[in-house]
Amino acid sequence: MSFEERYERVLALARALEKHHDELVDCAVRDLQFTFKDSTREVDIAIDRLRLFADAGFLRERSPLRPGARVNLMLSYNGSAWLNTAITSIYIVGNRVSVKFSSKGRRIMALTKDLYRPIFGDSVAFYNGTGKSLLEDSLTDPVVTVTVAFGFDENILPYEAAFRTAGKKLVFEGPGQDPFIVFADADLDLAMDDLMAAKFMYSGQTCTAPKRIFIQASIYQEFLERFVERVQRLVVGDPAEKQTDIGPVVSTVAVQRLHEQMADALDKGAKVLVGGRIEGNLVYPTVVKDCADNMLGMREEVFAPVAFTSSFETTDEVLARAQNHKYGLRAAVYGGSEAAGVAKALVGCDYCHPVPSYTFGKFGTVAYNQTRAESWRGAFITRPIGGYGYSGWVWETVDGRFQIKQGPKLLSTETSR
Repeated sequence: MSFEERYERVLALARALEKHHDELVDCAVRDLQFTFKDSTREVDIAIDRLRLFADAGFLRERSPLRPGARVNLMLSYNGSAWLNTAITSIYIVGNRVSVKFSSKGRRIMALTKDLYRPIFGDSVAFYNGTGKSLLEDSLTDPVVTVTVAFGFDENILPYEAAFRTAGKKLVFEGPGQDPFIVFADADLDLAMDDLMAAKFMYSGQTCTAPKRIFIQASIYQEFLERFVERVQRLVVGDPAEKQTDIGPVVSTVAVQRLHEQMADALDKGAKVLVGGRIEGNLVYPTVVKDCADNMLGMREEVFAPVAFTSSFETTDEVLARAQNHKYGLRAAVYGGSEAAGVAKALVGCDYCHPVPSYTFGKFGTVAYNQTRAESWRGAFITRPIGGYGYSGWVWETVDGRFQIKQGPKLLSTETSR
């Protein structure tokens, strides 16, 4: 089958998503407790991205790493419609794909299977086992050439020796603890709009949400006052209601970690300016002031609508603090020439590349005076995505030698030749 024929199937999927738009939204609301607003936006973005394969002609001559190869794909729980972009980016280069959904998305998987079967036949199958059994299958099944896994770095890192021994390839996309840096000469309206949108969509449950928020000291108080005023307008409640902005956090583990992160921050001198309430899995939007880099909320991924903020004085200070972290997925920088210098220092290479070991202090995507929506358009289709450190990597064996690659990547390219 040619690239053009596969693209026609992807377009058929886009039409199916349009036809079943409301069902997809309902599944996301019921399975994941994502708000109606966020779920609607996600379906619309997914449809747009699938059509962007029209701009991916550079994939036309690519083919699977081996004839008849299968790629195992393990998806994260924090998504519904966008997951189609990951599946189709692997399929578009001729791979057969075996897809494992999170156990939290049973309705989403059932509907997705119904949509895929008449379009893709047995080219895309759905795996009903556990994540552990999928990884074990990936290591032992000779038909599987690549495993793509979305998830938590601590769950995947222990498999490095096994993939090294088996000579199998793994592509991992993981967490972020993304710095959001605002200099005094920034367009504060633009920065604030982006912070509100990126931080609180999906009630903070995205790997690319701003999580370490650094504001230059001379504007820190002013910025926080405006930030708190905006946060107080957010509507907390039933995710099925069209006006709701913030719904429950899906993961009980994430909520348990948040309790620890909040307690640690308050013990070390931080102050809650707004929010701070946690009722079961419902976390009220929260702004925390005067956070230090040794606090859990600044060191661990925060998967909730809680903003840990800190002030900085100089360019050198904020650059060093932003780089001093185990995650390097995405960074956002707002301001003039000094901000531009920070953005340049933070960004890694344009595409993933071999590294001697996990590389810290660089980021796969750095947005300079650009919103998340702009910097992320075309993700997985035409825009390489991925990070450094423990945010993402590729393990592979080339000519008998094991190597690690880091930086932004396309799943299509990494699962083909």
